[in-house]
Amino acid sequence: MSHQDLIDRDREMIPTLLLRALLALVLICLGIAVFASVSGRPLEAMPPNLEVVEERQIQIFADLSGSARVLDASGTVIADFSPEEGGFVSGIGRVLERERAKVGLAGSMPVRLIKYSNGRLALRDDFTPWRAELQGFGQTNEATFHKILNN
Repeated sequence: MSHQDLIDRDREMIPTLLLRALLALVLICLGIAVFASVSGRPLEAMPPNLEVVEERQIQIFADLSGSARVLDASGTVIADFSPEEGGFVSGIGRVLERERAKVGLAGSMPVRLIKYSNGRLALRDDFTPWRAELQGFGQTNEATFHKILNN
């Protein structure tokens, strides 16, 4: 194959029009993200505020191994998860610790586990803007927090 044949082949592998379209898509996405950030637009895809039917203050102590311990407000152990079964709860605990560390707070402070009138569960941190809608993490993970709420 000649040098010119290689150049022609490479030109055909990724059409110029496709590259320009991809660049345009990236720039449009970047522009939308910058506009949303600079303009201070409120979050749009948030679930509706419903009546709280049950609420519990819990503390989550997470380990990098995946184990986690959940305590109620009085310090009583609600659940003690092994590394095999506590991965999601441990992950939530580590995220909570990281979010609190950003504002200089200890990660061991309580977080609110809330059940709404439609059965949806959520975690709310009163010390940071962090929140988690648990339905988005799958039925098994949400069921784990239902057990914690009802224990």
